[in-house]
Amino acid sequence: MTASSTRRAISTFETFLSALARLPVGYGQGVFDGESWGVTVERSADGRRVKLYGEALGGADHVSFNLYRAGGTPRLKPCEMPAEKVMDFVLKYRPDAEN
Repeated sequence: MTASSTRRAISTFETFLSALARLPVGYGQGVFDGESWGVTVERSADGRRVKLYGEALGGADHVSFNLYRAGGTPRLKPCEMPAEKVMDFVLKYRPDAEN
């Protein structure tokens, strides 16, 4: 990995973390890639854990991961899917206005 690609990866991960922080806690609906999704976001009281589960409404696709902030370093743990899939989802998902 080159220094340039490392900087891009870090920048993308920071953008992902910012997008994740803006998602509302609890269940809500929104749009990802033109499809309606139902998404549940849980955050621990101490801020060290974030859990997201989402599924396409009327479809078979889903996304699921945990994010841990142990020792100050965020660690993304996707649930049986590539990290790129969950990052793409969080970056492109748009919650409905009433959420």
